[in-house]
Amino acid sequence: MTGLGQHHLRIQSREHELNGAPDATVHGDAVRSWLTALVGAEHLALLIGSGLGIAVAHAVGAAGLSMATVEFKQEEAEAVNAHAQRHASAASRGAMNIEDQLRSALALLEGLEVLEPDGERTKAWRDELTGVLSGFAERGLTAEQAIRAAADRDDERGLRAEQMLVGLLLSFASRPPSRERLNVFTTNYDRLIEFGCDLGGIRVIDRFVGAVEPVFRASRLDVDLHYNPPGIRGEPRYLEGVLRLCKLHGSLDWRFDEGRLRRVPLAFGGSDPQLTNEALERLIIFPNAAKDLETLQFPYAELFRDLSAALCRPNGVLVTYGYGFGDDHINRVIRDMLTLRSTHLMVISHSDRGERIARFLDGVMPEQYSVLLGPHFGNLGMLVDNYLPQAGPEQLLLREAARRQAHGTPYASADDGGGDEGPVAA
Repeated sequence: MTGLGQHHLRIQSREHELNGAPDATVHGDAVRSWLTALVGAEHLALLIGSGLGIAVAHAVGAAGLSMATVEFKQEEAEAVNAHAQRHASAASRGAMNIEDQLRSALALLEGLEVLEPDGERTKAWRDELTGVLSGFAERGLTAEQAIRAAADRDDERGLRAEQMLVGLLLSFASRPPSRERLNVFTTNYDRLIEFGCDLGGIRVIDRFVGAVEPVFRASRLDVDLHYNPPGIRGEPRYLEGVLRLCKLHGSLDWRFDEGRLRRVPLAFGGSDPQLTNEALERLIIFPNAAKDLETLQFPYAELFRDLSAALCRPNGVLVTYGYGFGDDHINRVIRDMLTLRSTHLMVISHSDRGERIARFLDGVMPEQYSVLLGPHFGNLGMLVDNYLPQAGPEQLLLREAARRQAHGTPYASADDGGGDEGPVAA
């Protein structure tokens, strides 16, 4: 496969001719029907990349968390950047990003700590990496603040951003109770998915246990929720609107403290005064800045074990949105999933930078993948409005009630259909 072009539509194991930009009135019903069928699969997973944060931030006139490179000040900076570029090229990502730089700089720091544990170069690199990591985390919090501010203003752009974010999550989380829960995986560090789940009234299950400072547990108990329907005894049913969340590269509110990984209380778009001085030692984002082998493998080994366990099963579907297939450690699991002939991959992306998606799909059986590619399909608003399966009325009312509670307004009742503006804030 040489390339997918600017716009590419492939569903039901066949290509669809596109003369210029797609037309939602022409392709909307076919794409929605196909996605509805995929969402009803026995096992469903959603992999979200940086495209989601960029799309939501763009909707409120802000910039998402950028993975742009940084400029190191130490004399070994040129060698670090050269090593980072070689790593990025070997992974077919093209130009290096900040993750590649951090990975190379941390490798250098580990070597310096072996040769010069108390040396000036070691201290200088440790201080600089602390500043880079804290600055990166603060930029992520700044992007959250812009989204939160627009949502709190309750203006047109803020409501539109909420609608798109919650609409995306509910389209996949609104599964029949007889099916397994939706598994959401993300490479993002921000808390945008958690924020959307709060707005949409979606309950999240993850590996953290606790109320004030939840602790990451290596044992996965899969504690789920159910309810007893009125008038029925002894027949509990699974609660709707529940998903399992796994943040593969860590999160802005994860801290390593006294041998435990904790999720610290940090509001969406808030600030952490301890972050500036302790980013290198405590902040858990990929690549990991911890020094010892046990911490280097934890929690990422557990998270990727969850990924492989959720994907590599018969009759499973994986939908990707905003993921550019630039992470080999994730691509490897997806390839293993596709060795099972009953699995299917749906790729939704704004573009195919570096033709990484085309190269990945080149070795996949044609009947095992579908593609919605281009600025038209990658536009989150266009996708939610015209192509994604629509959530049921109960989920829409729940979503509107959660939104009103978040903004300090009364709950909508089932009698008035969610208020004059309807259950969906358009």
